[in-house]
Amino acid sequence: YLLEKCCMISKLFPGSRNSPSSQEFAKGSIERNPVVLVHGINDTTKVFQTLEPWLRSQGWDVHSFNMTPNNGSGCLTDLAKQVESYIQTNFTPEQNIDLLGFSMGGVISRYYLQRLGGVHRVDRFVSIAAPNQGTQTAYLSSLLGCTQMRPDSEFLADLNRDGAEILSQTKFTSIWSPLDLMIVPAQSSKMPLGSEVIIPVAFHGWIIKDPQVLKAVAVALSS
Repeated sequence: YLLEKCCMISKLFPGSRNSPSSQEFAKGSIERNPVVLVHGINDTTKVFQTLEPWLRSQGWDVHSFNMTPNNGSGCLTDLAKQVESYIQTNFTPEQNIDLLGFSMGGVISRYYLQRLGGVHRVDRFVSIAAPNQGTQTAYLSSLLGCTQMRPDSEFLADLNRDGAEILSQTKFTSIWSPLDLMIVPAQSSKMPLGSEVIIPVAFHGWIIKDPQVLKAVAVALSS
């Protein structure tokens, strides 16, 4: 059934399955910001083992780090403070950056942007398969970080009160798959601002490795 659904949606959202050309986004005359990647639940920086080296090959200065705890037991606001600390430690105050958050890392990045002042130094924000409106799968766990990703959580309600207004100060892109079985419903990744890229990837963990997604990230970071 899933394979049939994937084929059907692929017809609605066609695109090349080939890897983007290594020269397609070759660095031009415009200086690019460093890019900070924020991983999701039960992930480490290894989740970016395809995306990170590929972006580097295209000329970006890419950074990632491991948040702890990564299993959903920690408060998402505390994890966002780890993002803030990493950025403050590794970049000078005048250095603007671009930020990419995958899955849980997307809403953690939003808290950094919206509540910790990150919006004042982030030019581009890319959200990939993030539960921006919450996910039903978060009801499967009683861990604090998971409860904060439920559709009725106070954490998300707070972020969504002014999310569109604050995030519109960045160049915002949401990338998500209609086949995502981790973000339920998949449309929960949608946000009422910026650009939206819908790419039919069969599984949640694959989206960060998909060739079309790599290209979409490069386009978003080049805008």
